[in-house]
Amino acid sequence: MAPVAGERAQAPHDVAVAARRRAPSWILLILSLMVVVVLAAPLIFLLIEVRDANWTTVWHLIWRPLTWMLLWNTIRLTVVVTILCAIIGTLAAWCVECTDLPFRRVWAVLVVIPFAIPDFVIAFGWASLSTRVQGFQGAVLVMTLAVYPLVYLPVAASLRAADPGQEEAARSLGLGRLQTFVRVTLRQARAAILGGSLVVTLLILAEYGAFEILGFRTFTTQIFIELQQSFSVAGAAGLSLVLVALGVIVLLGDVVVQGRGRVVRTGAFAQRATRRHALGAWRLPVLAAFAALVVLALGVPVGSSIYWMFARQGVGIAGASLASAGANTAVYSGSAALFATAMALPVALYAVRYGGRTARILERGTFLVLAVPGVVIALALSYFTERYAGGFGYQSAALLVVAYAILFFPLALVGVRASVTYAPVGLEEAARSLGSGRLAVFRRVTLPLVGPGLAAAFCLVFLAALTELTATLLLIPTGAQTLSTQFWAYEKNLSYGQAAPFALVIIAVAAIPSYVIARYFDRLPARATRSK
Repeated sequence: MAPVAGERAQAPHDVAVAARRRAPSWILLILSLMVVVVLAAPLIFLLIEVRDANWTTVWHLIWRPLTWMLLWNTIRLTVVVTILCAIIGTLAAWCVECTDLPFRRVWAVLVVIPFAIPDFVIAFGWASLSTRVQGFQGAVLVMTLAVYPLVYLPVAASLRAADPGQEEAARSLGLGRLQTFVRVTLRQARAAILGGSLVVTLLILAEYGAFEILGFRTFTTQIFIELQQSFSVAGAAGLSLVLVALGVIVLLGDVVVQGRGRVVRTGAFAQRATRRHALGAWRLPVLAAFAALVVLALGVPVGSSIYWMFARQGVGIAGASLASAGANTAVYSGSAALFATAMALPVALYAVRYGGRTARILERGTFLVLAVPGVVIALALSYFTERYAGGFGYQSAALLVVAYAILFFPLALVGVRASVTYAPVGLEEAARSLGSGRLAVFRRVTLPLVGPGLAAAFCLVFLAALTELTATLLLIPTGAQTLSTQFWAYEKNLSYGQAAPFALVIIAVAAIPSYVIARYFDRLPARATRSK
């Protein structure tokens, strides 16, 4: 009876702790709302522009036959690439985490690096070597190779957290390996697969550079044409509204499909090493598949860039040096990563610590930014600076940093939220009970606990900003160049020899954060699942 008495004695304290956790933090809520307002600025711009241009005019522009062609291209590409990424990312994660795959640590890093390579660099690598890599087939190939790591990373972490006892129970009940994989393993990783597929879908909706190189027309390429060639802001705004509507449909569909399921273990102390499946006769075919994936996604862009660097074909044009473009890229991307990570922290803390409908709406709403093209966000910021700030800050480094932070805020939120989820709240409660104030607890306890997530979020945003193109083309300060914009200038002028070094530098610089990200996700959620 002693344990029962002890539990009863602690009950009032537990109730008080639970009450404090449920009590809303108005500071976090206000900060989160401020972040949402900043992220909503592009959508506000669209609505204002449509109103000023007359709804009838915009409606006529939306209902053109061209729009239906763009809609068909965008939807079929998104569906095919998302399915392929889900298959490749899930199978690769299962082989790395759940089998005796040789050199699994090496493969775990190599399969993530393609995420760091810009989509337009991968497209350049393939299209510059073969004219067959064009149109729909080329877009499917390039985008699948570029974004499948977005499914691999969360699925790998989910499989590491899954309860091995469920698979063992299924096998003991007579299910074969394939049935166990389909009915148990995939069900445990279901949320991670859907979450990764959601990000893949939204990124495809907003992609521009790769489709421009491959000659595949989507909403993003047409929006850029409307702005740069037709000078029709109303037409661009109308097409952007359709694209945002697609993003809303995707997010709503994700909410319905995700449900409330999650991966759990059978008990608080049931965490133990997962027994890895022996590949047996499948070892060589699986190794060959991994080698082919790395060659296609990583080897071709690198090999193509090396080839063109030594071939030195094309007409040379003047441009910024590697050192100058690299320094600008590091400053802009690093500043944006710090800003986006700082914005993501209050949203993640409020969503995880307090929950509820308001928190879910705030958190889900931020992902809609991924469906807004970079060119639209750039236009929105330019619009507000010219109309409400008298042009102050237009084409400045600060405005470009803000654009990056808005564009890639969801990536920062993913990294920060993962760390906040696993940070024990009890340590903060203990510090508060010892008399420390909120600010002191945040500085001495909360920040060290979520530090790894902040580092991962910084790397994610830095990687994405490093390779951003469309917003950079419109907002970069006059006379400045980044690695991406200088590469684009050379590529558009068919000066492949000059473009190749910039592509190689982008790949080399991005490989370092990719390694950090791969190692970070390799340690989540527990080290107990590592092979001995």
